[in-house]
Amino acid sequence: MSAGGGTRAIIAALLANLGIAAAKFVGYLITGASSMLAEAVHSVADTANQGLLLLGGKRAVRAATPEHPFGYGRDRYFYAFVVALLLFTAGAVFAVYEGLHKLAEPEPLTSPLVAVVILVVAICLEGFSFRTAMAESRPLKGNRSWWLFIRQAKAPELPVVLLEDFGALIGLSLALGGVGLTVLTGDPVWDAVGTLGIGVLLGVIAIVLVVEMKSLLIGEGALPKVVGRIVTELEAGADVQRCIHLKTQYLGPEELLVAAKVAFTPGMTLERVARAIDEAEARVRAAVPDARVIYLEPDLDRSPAPAEDAGGLGAQ
Repeated sequence: MSAGGGTRAIIAALLANLGIAAAKFVGYLITGASSMLAEAVHSVADTANQGLLLLGGKRAVRAATPEHPFGYGRDRYFYAFVVALLLFTAGAVFAVYEGLHKLAEPEPLTSPLVAVVILVVAICLEGFSFRTAMAESRPLKGNRSWWLFIRQAKAPELPVVLLEDFGALIGLSLALGGVGLTVLTGDPVWDAVGTLGIGVLLGVIAIVLVVEMKSLLIGEGALPKVVGRIVTELEAGADVQRCIHLKTQYLGPEELLVAAKVAFTPGMTLERVARAIDEAEARVRAAVPDARVIYLEPDLDRSPAPAEDAGGLGAQ
């Protein structure tokens, strides 16, 4: 996985979630808080998710084969999609089920102070993981909003970790609120309400991730500004008249396929056309490093010539 894949953020999240999950399970066994159990399962799912992201990054760097001539870059998208499904099934569905169960059969909490301490410590650890993910993402984010970065990012790992950590922080706050209100009111229904809130939150995050990863798996093209940069570089050559049409698609987070039909000056020799194509590819790769696979088809400009000025014809 490349540096852009956010390996450090993934490892930080994995270690944090592993410790948090163990602490939450201990807290649930002591207190019986359903929101604590929902958060424990959430942390286990997150830990497995980070492992899947690391596995996807490792498998994506395999060399191309005759069966997969463009390589395995999209493995990262596949494993991120599995992460979204796991977050939904193991996190959201379980939390909603547990919340409904505790609403139907409320149970009093024992030693709620233990749950509060564990949740506060977990918030601190998740905050560290979230801060690491944000620091890793800022160079790639640029001037975009965080939401736009998540929607447009081609490397799936950082958006996944950002949303997971953000969801974990909100979920911990809901769990803390549920336990706190249960202690203040003496009514365990608030613990169940907090658990339901965690389930709904995880469901929304999982759906967002499923939609985004599905789009990447199907194949996304370059952003308009990147397409514009490619066209500019293609048309910068002295022997190039214009780019007739262009198609792009990401084969992986850092591997862009560029296919274009380019109009060259009529009457050029084969050697001159070949040289012009090589120069055009070099210009595009220098401007867009992700453009690693480029196919250019030479053609003639067959667009209709602009009509002559009618006034000028009448003056003759």
